[in-house]
Amino acid sequence: MSTRIAFLKGHGTENDFVIVPDPENAIDLPPAAVAALCDRRAGIGGDGLLHVVRSAAHPEAEAMAAEAEWFMDYRNGDGSVAEMCGNGVRVFARYLQRAGHVTDGDLAVATRGGVKTVHIAKDGDVTVGMGRAVLPEGDVTVSVGERSWPARNVNMGNPHAVAFVDDLSHAGDLLSPPPISPAAAYPDGVNVEFVADRGPGHVALRVHERGSGETRSCGTGACAVAVAAARRDGADPTATGAPATYTVDVPGGTLVITERPDGEIEMTGPAVIVAEGEIDADWLGTATSA
Repeated sequence: MSTRIAFLKGHGTENDFVIVPDPENAIDLPPAAVAALCDRRAGIGGDGLLHVVRSAAHPEAEAMAAEAEWFMDYRNGDGSVAEMCGNGVRVFARYLQRAGHVTDGDLAVATRGGVKTVHIAKDGDVTVGMGRAVLPEGDVTVSVGERSWPARNVNMGNPHAVAFVDDLSHAGDLLSPPPISPAAAYPDGVNVEFVADRGPGHVALRVHERGSGETRSCGTGACAVAVAAARRDGADPTATGAPATYTVDVPGGTLVITERPDGEIEMTGPAVIVAEGEIDADWLGTATSA
């Protein structure tokens, strides 16, 4: 390994990421290294890490190489592996554009949640085809202190529990995962969204992301919230033939989510690269072994 490793920093509605370009999958990034890089005091800082690899070079993505040249090897801020990150895909696409790998228009990105279609608009926003939501059956309850709420179980390639509350302050500090009942509904952990109404087709959320704590935004969470809100409001585009669109305010900005009659969900929002530099590999080695 060279003594320095290139990195960039980016965010999508303030859901921020360390980006490590590694086309040939030559950089070893064990969980401790990812956690060190994402540490906000001793590292670069981020909700997660985007490891940019050519699909053909990664064993988890080589089967998708014919559909998508690039694989988003996404890690949570604690170093754990995640299936998908909607804001991360937008920032990943922005990096590919900045690096000259793609231009405005359409592209495909491989993720552990499957191949995602992306459109980079000339006005700067990025739209991601997030796939279809799965709504597992069974009652789920979310608790904070003495309060508890029924929650909608929504899977967007990763698991979500969506609870509608009167006030977002009821979510508490979200420093630790809110208790879920039954725990067996989410054997691998869960992202928990607390949602308050802002008007017709308009909601706001706070989220505890699995492996990261409270974040300023969660793309898959915004999609899960839009689907849960639509079903609560009596709208199912696959049944009515009419798309359902929700504006979702997150602490870091605004996302627009549309569920189409074919069940496919599209998310549109900004993606920004804010910095680039080099990681000192000696520091990373020391931080990882500490």
